[in-house]
Amino acid sequence: MPVDVLVGLQWGDEGKGKIVDVLAPTYDVVARFQGGPNAGHTLTFDGTKHVLHQVPSGIFHPHIINVVGNGVVLDPVVFRVELQKLTDRGVDWAKNLHISKKAQLILPSHRALDRILEEARGGGKIGSTLKGIGPTYQDKIGRTGLRVGDILAADFQERYNEAVARHATLANFHNQQLDIEQAEADFFSAIDFLRTLQLADTEYLLNDLLRQGKKILAEGAQGSLLDVDFGTYPFVTSSSTIVAGACTGLGIAPRHIDKVYGISKAYCTRVGSGPFPTELHDAVGEQIRTAGREFGATTGRPRRCGWIDLPALRYSIMLNGVTEIHLMKADVLDEFDEIRVCTHYRSPEGEETNQLPDLSDLQTMEPVYTSMPGWKVNLQQIDSAGNLPKELKDYVRFLETQLEVPISIVSVGPDRVSTLHMG
Repeated sequence: MPVDVLVGLQWGDEGKGKIVDVLAPTYDVVARFQGGPNAGHTLTFDGTKHVLHQVPSGIFHPHIINVVGNGVVLDPVVFRVELQKLTDRGVDWAKNLHISKKAQLILPSHRALDRILEEARGGGKIGSTLKGIGPTYQDKIGRTGLRVGDILAADFQERYNEAVARHATLANFHNQQLDIEQAEADFFSAIDFLRTLQLADTEYLLNDLLRQGKKILAEGAQGSLLDVDFGTYPFVTSSSTIVAGACTGLGIAPRHIDKVYGISKAYCTRVGSGPFPTELHDAVGEQIRTAGREFGATTGRPRRCGWIDLPALRYSIMLNGVTEIHLMKADVLDEFDEIRVCTHYRSPEGEETNQLPDLSDLQTMEPVYTSMPGWKVNLQQIDSAGNLPKELKDYVRFLETQLEVPISIVSVGPDRVSTLHMG
């Protein structure tokens, strides 16, 4: 059976967790392939909101095998808290959760370095979540990181001490101290807990499951425009957030990939620094933020809000080979008389393009908008795609025509049931 991949098409926070939860019953396996506790996947069902950070979003389905892949950076402290919350809610995760031995460990010193390095940037801050993500991936690429499998080694403490000593030297360069003694107690307690879990060479596990005919859904975090290679660099995350990252982050061959689900909001948001051509600095932007409860699930930071950006979406669709789009949070736009769509960018010289330029050029671009009438209907009361208002159907058709990819799902509310499958 093939591997289907789910990716965000914008700057993250598109609603990937909800879609994984909706699609999960048709899969045997959900595997997370990159990112770490900087992700916040929100799922709402039975009137309760659940936020996952490192645990795959298939965890609420007892029949599904959930895999934390080698491309993930894992914070044992956050992971233990996350699993305890699941236990408190009656979720039996123990038998169907597997963690790659090759996943990188986030150490307390990584979190401390994240803060130190972000402060050192001064006015040029990236907008880090300060979860230790960047420094952990730096150690991975620098071949000095510790991996989950290392916690089983007899000399793990020695390896840990060597890593912290390197980090302390870097902190001293910035005239700072790590100050991690208090955090270390929680860390080593969480390491003891991690040793009790199913640690595995998950690349073998996943390929064995493929040979058995099992269906796998690969779950990404963040969004394509935050990809370390193709995003709005340097205002990006530290991993490969596009479909290619599923292959390296899970150990599966490209030939296994079939469907690619691209997730996009009906508008656009961004957290942290970096260019955002359609950002709204007015009452309309605030209205979107309020209606959409646009505050980070991981950090609580208010998200920057704006109209949907089609040049950016075209770019993400191209990079990922998207086969269908899932349009999220359409209900957030219920009260607007007018919906605007950025179809092109205009340069200071007056030239128009439908491509996403590199950072220096993107910062000077002005969006070119098409306006469409709003639907002025409470979408959360609609339970079938056939009952959607004409104005929303027109909006969907316009996006499909512009992007040349079908929109197969429209989400009209946070709950699992508020997910409409288009004809």
